[in-house]
Amino acid sequence: MIRTPLRPLARILEARAKGENPDVIERENTRLRHEEMRDQTRARSEGRLLVLGVIFLCAYAVIGVRMGVMASSEPEEPRARAEGSHIVAQRSDIVDRRGRVLATNLETHSLYAQPPQMIDPVRVAGALAEIFPDLDEERLVRDFTGKRKFVWIKRKISPEQKQAVHDIGDPGLLFGPREMRLYPNGKLASHVLGGASFGREGVDAAELIGVAGVEKVFDDFLRDPSEESRPLQLSLDLTVQAAAEQVLWGGMKLMNAKGAASVLMDVHTGEVISVVSLPDFDPNDRPRGPTEGAPDDTPLFNRAVQGVYELGSTFKIFTVAQALELDLVEPSTMVDTSGPLRWGRHRIRDFRDYGAELTVEDVIAKSSNVGTARLAQKIGAEEQRAFLAALGLLERTPAEIVEASGSTPLLPKKWSEISAMTISYGHGISVSPMHLAAGYAAIANGGTRIKPTLLKRDGRQDGPRVMRPEVAAAARDMLRKAVTDGTASFGDVPGYVVGGKTGTADKPTPQGGYYEDKVIASFATIFPAHDPKYVLVLTLDEPETFALDEVRRTAGWTAVPVAAEMINRLAPLLGLRPQLEPGQLAGITLTSN
Repeated sequence: MIRTPLRPLARILEARAKGENPDVIERENTRLRHEEMRDQTRARSEGRLLVLGVIFLCAYAVIGVRMGVMASSEPEEPRARAEGSHIVAQRSDIVDRRGRVLATNLETHSLYAQPPQMIDPVRVAGALAEIFPDLDEERLVRDFTGKRKFVWIKRKISPEQKQAVHDIGDPGLLFGPREMRLYPNGKLASHVLGGASFGREGVDAAELIGVAGVEKVFDDFLRDPSEESRPLQLSLDLTVQAAAEQVLWGGMKLMNAKGAASVLMDVHTGEVISVVSLPDFDPNDRPRGPTEGAPDDTPLFNRAVQGVYELGSTFKIFTVAQALELDLVEPSTMVDTSGPLRWGRHRIRDFRDYGAELTVEDVIAKSSNVGTARLAQKIGAEEQRAFLAALGLLERTPAEIVEASGSTPLLPKKWSEISAMTISYGHGISVSPMHLAAGYAAIANGGTRIKPTLLKRDGRQDGPRVMRPEVAAAARDMLRKAVTDGTASFGDVPGYVVGGKTGTADKPTPQGGYYEDKVIASFATIFPAHDPKYVLVLTLDEPETFALDEVRRTAGWTAVPVAAEMINRLAPLLGLRPQLEPGQLAGITLTSN
C-alpha cells in the first residue's frame, strides 16, 4: 500500500505563500487515512464472519444428516470394520456322492433388545428365561434396567421360539433376519463335516464361517459367491455312512470299548466312502473344545484321522510284502520262529508257541512276532523305513479334514535294528486308521500307492508303484488265509470273500510304558479278497468282552466280529452281490490222441 504523506511539501509551501495554516492540510490527510484503515478492517472482519458462518452451516448439515440416518436405521453394536466391507451370509451346500444334502442353510431370526423402548423390563426378563432356560434371568434384568441401549439375546432362534417371544408383546424385543447352517442328518458324519459358526455379525446379517472338518478346509469355496449354485460333493455315501455308524456304535457298546473308529475306502480311486469316529456330536449344536484332560476324552476328537495309535500286527503284512518285493523269501519259505528272540536286553515273544518254524504265509496267518522280526532283520532298518515312506505311512494324515493336518505319525527317534524289529509287528510306530487304510489299499489294488480323498472322483488314481503286482497278489492270499485259517476266523462273511489281518497293541500310558489291561484292537480287511474293491479298517479303544469263561481283549475276539457284521451290512449297499469264492484250478494238461 502506498501511503500519502501527512504534510506534503508542495502543498505546505503553497499554503504558506498564500498565508494559510499548513496544519489544516495535515489534519485532513490524517482523517482520510483513518477512514481508509477503517474500511479495510471492516471488510476483513465481514469476510471472516462469512467463512465462519459457512463452516457452522456445514457442521450443522452433517449433524442433521447423521441424526436422520440414525433415526431411520436399526441399532447395532459398534464393531471394527473396513470401509465398504460387506457381510456375506450365503454358503454353498455340501452333498454326498449321490447328491443328497449333508449341510445346507436355513433362514431363521436373531433376537435382540432395545431396553429404552421396553415397557416392563423385569417381566420381559422372566418371560425370556422361561423360553430360553440357558439364559440368566438376573443378568437380563441388569442389562435391561441399566444404561445399555442394545442387548444381544440370541444369535439364532427357531420359528417356535420366535412366536413365543412375539407373544410377550414388548416393543423392546426385536428380530433380525439370519441364515444358519443346518445339518439335517444330525450326528451323521459329524467329524467329517465339522461345523460352522458366525463370524462378523450385524443386525441384518451374519457371516457363516467353517470352524472344523471340511467346512473349514473348503471355507473359501463354500463362501465364494461365484460358486453359490454349485455344492461341494463329497465321496461319502449317506446310506453307507449311516449303516456303518449304527454297526460300530453297537459293536463299541457290546465290546465295552471307550471309543471306536472305522474307515471304508475304494482301493482304486482312494475315495473314502465312510469314516466314523465314536463318540460323536451334533454339528447343529457343536460342543466347546476341552480345556483339560486327554484329547480323546472329548467327542470332538476324530479317532479315524486325528488319533495316532500303535496298530499292532496289522503292520506284519507290510513286512512280509517288502520281503517278497526284495526277493528275500517266498510264501512257502520257512522262517525260524523259535523264541524268545533276544536282541540285547530286549525279548520278543509270540502270543502262543508256534513251534520252531513257520512258512511265511503262516507267519501272517498265525501272527508270529518272532517270525516277522526275523524278516525285518533281513530287510534292514533303512530299507524298511523307505518302504513305509513309499506307502505314505510316515506323512501327515492324508485327508481333507482340518484336524488331519496336525496329525503326524509318531516315529522312533533313531530307526535302529531293534526299532525295525518292533515296527515289523506294529509297535514303536503310531499312525492313524486312515494311514493304515491307505497302506492296505496299495496291496489290494495291485501295488500302487493311494492317497485317500473325501471328494468324489471320476476314474482310478494312478499313484506310484510300491510293489510288483505278483507281490500284492501273494500278500492278498496271505490275508485271506489269516481269515480262513488264522487269527481272524470270526471275520469270514458268507458270500463275501474277506481277507484281513488282526492287530492287538498294548495301550501306552501318559507317563510312559504300557497298561497291562488296556489295548487298541484293530482289524484291517479287504473285500472281495480275490478281486478287491474296498478296504475297511476298524479300531476299538480299550475293548473287553467275556467269552468262554475268560476276559478277551484281542482283536480276534473284539474288532473282527464287529468288522464282519459291518461288511455283512455294507456290502449289499455298495452294490456287491454275494458270490462263491473261485477255487484253484487243477493241474490238468489237455492233450490230443
